[in-house]
Amino acid sequence: MRPRRYGDVGQAFPIYITVVGGLLFLAFAYFAVGQAAANRNDAQTAADAAALAAAQDRRDQLAGAWVQNLVDPTMWQGIFDGEAEGLSLSCWRADQLAAQNDAVVLSCLPDGPLGYTVTVETNDTVGDSIVPGTEDEKSTETATAVIEPRCGFKPSTGEAAEDTLPLLTCEGTEWELDPEDPEELLPKPEDLFDVHLAPTD
Repeated sequence: MRPRRYGDVGQAFPIYITVVGGLLFLAFAYFAVGQAAANRNDAQTAADAAALAAAQDRRDQLAGAWVQNLVDPTMWQGIFDGEAEGLSLSCWRADQLAAQNDAVVLSCLPDGPLGYTVTVETNDTVGDSIVPGTEDEKSTETATAVIEPRCGFKPSTGEAAEDTLPLLTCEGTEWELDPEDPEELLPKPEDLFDVHLAPTD
């Protein structure tokens, strides 16, 4: 019976090697998937930061335009709708934030007057793995950031309308603006506009 027992052990050894080899293959496959997922996450982080930076720069420009036209309330609504003269593209900020997140901007476009859509690609590749052809693969992701006005106002009426600025209400906070001293206690850009990422499908 003893030789038969040794024979069973000999037959089981190849099965053991096969099972161990299969488990190692699965482990390397899961590692490769994890590498790819981490690279995509890095790309999405860079895209989010780049889109937000571009939108925030546009917000700051709109806030500056509002200050310049403070004593002309007829211009306010257009500015809150994202329309103002002299606005420049804000993609340079997207480039900066993408670079800080080790990525490069592939495209940066205004998404209407109140938003930016940015697509970035990671500088890093997925790296060596057991999946052929992935070692040089980079990740590409897209994000959109939108600007939403936080304020409303009602034009002044009556005989004193020309000498009185409208009461500006920004999400419950009221700003009484003095045309004689318009730069006193002005709302900040973040008081006038909210910037956030658009939900993804």
